[in-house]
Amino acid sequence: MELDVMTGAGAPWTKTAALARQVEAGGFSGMVFTETSSTPWMSIAAAATAAPRLQFATGIAVAFPRSPMVSAAIAWELAANTGGRFRLGLGSQVQAHIERRYGVEFNPPGPRLKDYVEAVRACFAAFSGTAKLAHAGPYYNLSLLPAAWSPGALAEAVAAPKIDISAVNPWMLRMAGEVADGVHVHPLHSMAYLRDMVVPCVAEGTARAGRQITDVSLLIPVFTIVGDTPEERAPTAAYVRQQIAFYGSTKNYAHQFDRLGFEGTSARLNERMKAGDMVAMAALITDEMLEHFAVTARWDELADKLVTRYRGTAERLILYCYDRTVATHPGATDKFAEIARAVRAAA
Repeated sequence: MELDVMTGAGAPWTKTAALARQVEAGGFSGMVFTETSSTPWMSIAAAATAAPRLQFATGIAVAFPRSPMVSAAIAWELAANTGGRFRLGLGSQVQAHIERRYGVEFNPPGPRLKDYVEAVRACFAAFSGTAKLAHAGPYYNLSLLPAAWSPGALAEAVAAPKIDISAVNPWMLRMAGEVADGVHVHPLHSMAYLRDMVVPCVAEGTARAGRQITDVSLLIPVFTIVGDTPEERAPTAAYVRQQIAFYGSTKNYAHQFDRLGFEGTSARLNERMKAGDMVAMAALITDEMLEHFAVTARWDELADKLVTRYRGTAERLILYCYDRTVATHPGATDKFAEIARAVRAAA
């Protein structure tokens, strides 16, 4: 089990490079860059140049606003320049953003993303020279790649980038099992959800495609609330409550609460979201909910708790709160370094 750090794109490149050096020195496996206000590509380039041993991934890059050819070409360039230390994580985002912010088509998101992944793979094959570009899918058709426009094959020791997708509900999880190399699990998850929905659905998809469950990695962001006293843990706990409330207000995630016996929580969160009452939203997230959706620990407990909870399920664990914890806890960088080494050694 590898241990990565999640961070957002958009910081100055010098700051991103400094963070990458810190993460590498701390013994982490890699960094996962989200896409929100900024695209992740340049941040990854800055980080990869500064930290030549880390692995990098998008977690996730928004697929539909970009042609599959554009995503494939960027991923190929990052793989070439990192010696294969890059994974392409793709996601559909939500309908409002895709249609009203990016101005492109969204529906149907699942089949469209499946076709997108297959189109990117067709581009990879064409770049490597193993096949002509000939993808004819229901949403994407790609058939022209003159030699002058192809980036050419990667170095012999460098494999094509792995393609991971974000997936929450059964259809998308089964599709990931069919066509993806990995699944970016949502940060809002419980072990019951992983056990009862994620793993069985991915296994069903792999079986349908004649693949093995081991062909698909689970990349799992985890909320960590760490500190040796309740007072030390309080700032991160407040932030995690806000994030759980924000994610949980999406009606498609209602099942995350319902399966744990917290029926109706998502609807109540959504009502308060519409009213703009973020304080009331966070107050709905009880300590019992935190136990399901986050890992709370003293510094000397965190590594063991992460390994016990996720060993055998996650190939890569991704610390969601690393940046925030380091910014508010003196000495956290060195403590996280001990945790990173312990998790990787134990797993």
